[in-house]
Amino acid sequence: MTGITAIVLAGSRPGTDPFAEAHGTDLKALIPVSGVPMVRWPVDALLNSAAIGRIRVLAQQPERIAAVLPADPRLTVEQSGNSIAATLESFCFGPASDWPLLVTTGDHALLTPAMVAEFCARAAGYDLAIGVVERGGLQRRLPQSKRTWIAFRGGAHSGANLFMLGGRKVLPALEMWRSVEQDRKKVARLLWVLGPAAFLGALLRLRTLDQTLGRIGRRLGMSIRAVELSDPLACVDVDKEADLDLAEALLRERG
Repeated sequence: MTGITAIVLAGSRPGTDPFAEAHGTDLKALIPVSGVPMVRWPVDALLNSAAIGRIRVLAQQPERIAAVLPADPRLTVEQSGNSIAATLESFCFGPASDWPLLVTTGDHALLTPAMVAEFCARAAGYDLAIGVVERGGLQRRLPQSKRTWIAFRGGAHSGANLFMLGGRKVLPALEMWRSVEQDRKKVARLLWVLGPAAFLGALLRLRTLDQTLGRIGRRLGMSIRAVELSDPLACVDVDKEADLDLAEALLRERG
């Protein structure tokens, strides 16, 4: 799959961000990672990916984000909404929408063209594809790393901040996400909204990840697939100081 439009979510949560302020800015996307504004890393990875044709970076202060990004005809920086779900809904279902849409985040500092290529190839043909990493792979690579894992029968997974929206059938999923977006216990709340069977099946690990997503997809009238990425570093984003230290160490390893 080539010529895909990528969306990079580089907005800020309401209120002050202590993490950003500790690094001399009020925008998380501008925190320096190895001397480079954080958002520049995933944008550069997308610009260097043969699968991507266009990149739309979304932020509440687009002019400040644009100032640290390269001038490239494939790249635009645009105004985002106040929430992730509302922003995606407006861009997915407005007159300028393209399909499919690859969605990632401005804090995905370790994103690489290889990760993008693998995800795009394996996400093709689904209404919604979600990038994930299996716990064992990351623990073998980074035994000291601490992430949030969601356990299912057969293994635990963490999100890789990569999503492929295949078409307009994803609207019910975005609407449901918006209803729970501000809840800190998103996963449990989302599964409960989908019904007791989905909630208990995940809680008691009665179903695998694929079985759980299949049930959710049938409930929402869409096809959903988890794409397990071969590079476990795909699930390492930069949300706190320890993540920043880890990302910089890994970038030094890459040279």
